[in-house]
Amino acid sequence: MDWKLELVPIPVADVERAKHFYSEQMGFAVDHDMCVGDEVRIVQLTPPGSGCSIVIGAGDGVTEVRPGSVQGIQLVVPDIAAARAQLVARGVDAGPVQHVENGAMADGPGGAWNSFVYFSDPDGNGWALQERPPED
Repeated sequence: MDWKLELVPIPVADVERAKHFYSEQMGFAVDHDMCVGDEVRIVQLTPPGSGCSIVIGAGDGVTEVRPGSVQGIQLVVPDIAAARAQLVARGVDAGPVQHVENGAMADGPGGAWNSFVYFSDPDGNGWALQERPPED
């Protein structure tokens, strides 16, 4: 049986600001932006090439968690330097490329699966990019 992760709720305080960040600065596709009644708005966005989307929104039903409380969401990319450069060019305050060395973070790329870039959305939800090794 396949178990596929399809949707991750991201708690935000301002839906328009978050939609702009994820669509314009991160380059996520806006799959849905709909209102259910006068109080509930749901926006679903998908990273390029991903089978999993995020959902942000206002009103009941999106998430009960406070904005900025989600940490450690990870995106995997084939070229960490190029991905970081793209984020910085789009105005995302992305940290430097780092790797784990002797149990601590060190600057610069590391070996296979050991290159990371960290950043946060406008609400403080924490994200990481991780470079995957080239496919053989």
